[in-house]
Amino acid sequence: MTAERILQEMTLIEAFHLARLVDDFVELVTDSRDIADPAVDRLTPTPYPEDSDAAAEFSVATRDDLLDRRLADARIVRSALGTLPPDSDALTEDTALTTREVFVSIESVDAWLRTLTAIRLVIATRLGITSDEDPGGDDRHGIYDWLGYRLDLLIHAADEAEGLPID
Repeated sequence: MTAERILQEMTLIEAFHLARLVDDFVELVTDSRDIADPAVDRLTPTPYPEDSDAAAEFSVATRDDLLDRRLADARIVRSALGTLPPDSDALTEDTALTTREVFVSIESVDAWLRTLTAIRLVIATRLGITSDEDPGGDDRHGIYDWLGYRLDLLIHAADEAEGLPID
């Protein structure tokens, strides 16, 4: 048996920043469908990198569906994060560091994993990161690493949940 949901604890400021990343991702996936964007291209890879005609045909047949699925996944994640303050500057330090419980249903774990991974791919593309061992030169590398940390926490929690009885 498995648990029905997984608890992901994060500070309010972490939840705020994750929500902003997801919101930005939704905007990218929504607004960049007809624009040549290396990050969106990385989210919709082709199995025909050496054949431009086949790659273009494959893209026409699959790109919108792939982006629609990524959009649906991102909306699941954003919904689970709930309502957050509109501006992080309005948070006091104590409030920002308050622990927030975010519940991830077992059915939505894959959507979470796909969305966090997709956001990491976008960041990696924008920064030119080609491996997790690339040295970070600025704060954006920290965001990339933090998303990897969040992915790792979620994977471990999902693995543990598989052995728990349903409440």
